[in-house]
Amino acid sequence: MTATDNQLPKAASLPRETVFNRRDVLRVGSLTVAANVLPPGLTSQAARWGHLQQESQAQSVIFLWMGGGVTHLDSFDPKPDAPQEIRGELTDIATNVPGIRFCETLPHLAAIADELAVIRTFSHDSNDHFLSQAYTLSGRKVTTDALFDEPNIGSTVSYLLGPRNGLPGYIAVPGFTRPGPPPTNLFVGGWLGKQHAPFCAGRMPANLDFTTGNVADNPSPFAEEVLRPAGLALPAEMTLGRIDRRVGLRASLDQAARHAEAQSGIAVREEHYQSALQLLTTPQVRHAFDLAKEPDRLRDQYGRTKIGGRCLMARKLVEAGARFVMVDYGYDHDYGNVWDNHNAESQNHPHISKMVKRGYHVAGLDKAFSALLNDLKQRQLLESTLVVFLTEFGRTPTINPRGGRDHWGACGSIFFSGAGTQVGQVVGTSDKHGAYPVTRGYSPADVAATIYHLLGLKLQQQIKDHQGRLHPLLDDGEPIAEILSS
Repeated sequence: MTATDNQLPKAASLPRETVFNRRDVLRVGSLTVAANVLPPGLTSQAARWGHLQQESQAQSVIFLWMGGGVTHLDSFDPKPDAPQEIRGELTDIATNVPGIRFCETLPHLAAIADELAVIRTFSHDSNDHFLSQAYTLSGRKVTTDALFDEPNIGSTVSYLLGPRNGLPGYIAVPGFTRPGPPPTNLFVGGWLGKQHAPFCAGRMPANLDFTTGNVADNPSPFAEEVLRPAGLALPAEMTLGRIDRRVGLRASLDQAARHAEAQSGIAVREEHYQSALQLLTTPQVRHAFDLAKEPDRLRDQYGRTKIGGRCLMARKLVEAGARFVMVDYGYDHDYGNVWDNHNAESQNHPHISKMVKRGYHVAGLDKAFSALLNDLKQRQLLESTLVVFLTEFGRTPTINPRGGRDHWGACGSIFFSGAGTQVGQVVGTSDKHGAYPVTRGYSPADVAATIYHLLGLKLQQQIKDHQGRLHPLLDDGEPIAEILSS
């Protein structure tokens, strides 16, 4: 099976007969991973919901998810005239947009501020990590007893719009970081079902608990990650030619088996194996999950860090046709809770004004995000790709006695860029200490509504859960008018 560099084969190009049986899937390069995470209903819901779509301005979304609470005062909303216990030891710098200033930690993003729509009044009413992350990931408020009930935004997009070019509708890179303690997976399909949880790139780490082990005093930001899904690794004796032969054999043997499986309810799993085969046999898809062949110059521009590699992978996936890609970076066994900088004794962090300059912290975010936007623009992908930076809340305006900042849901900073957005502006104003919005605050529901709107999804529609019950697309929230270019 072949494909040109400029044309990706569509899922429909694979006959229904050309799929593995279960034993084949278990045999081919750890495809149990793919079989477990790829949705059994990977066909798009577009035919069912097409009447509830409108013209979209974004063809793809890159969701830059920085779980843990990124400090807004030391990044996008500096307060240089505030007392030192609020502003810290840092100052502000000019951006390439007159009148807009960022913290000195963001020189690369300051140089392309004309590509950003920064919201400085991201605001809600919770200081709890779990509740705030579930709210921000889904656009729906939850209770402690219902943390896993609501589908992620990416899950809803996957359900309504489906996969594209052989890639799952919702991909997380890597999708393994967990708030805690205990480590908790909030990347869920909720009432849409587990099949709409994200397809996770990379290999599950041996230890998901970022609170254990000894984090170095100043760990190196440089890291080489394997982000290629285990399911795409073929054993040495299993070539693509051999797969093609097995596919042909199955076509002649499986007709009777399909009928028997349909009677027993097993046939719904068929698309697991179609999807696994598509991932294995499409060169562009396999290439999209491989950073090794990227030029050194480009790797250096993103930064040879975890966040840099993950952002580069997101660009590659969007270029290959992925619809919704989440760059997931926050809780990490090598760095501890990256953004959650209380500077408790167990965290072993420096003062927040020094922490943010580390290459795996705000300084690394600045390098990776700016490289991503520049790369997308150079490849003429930015105008069709919506890029959204999100974290669950900001940090306290007052630096605590240990030199850290605590949870602060009342005010924080995020940004939009790319398709359908009015960039080169700051939306919203916080007070002189960055504590509360002076102008209107924008909630996670408003952010979700903006994403759905730019993807062409009508907010008044209802969608069915896996038990057939109807739910509104969102309980509340509306698109942020200032962000929309038209």
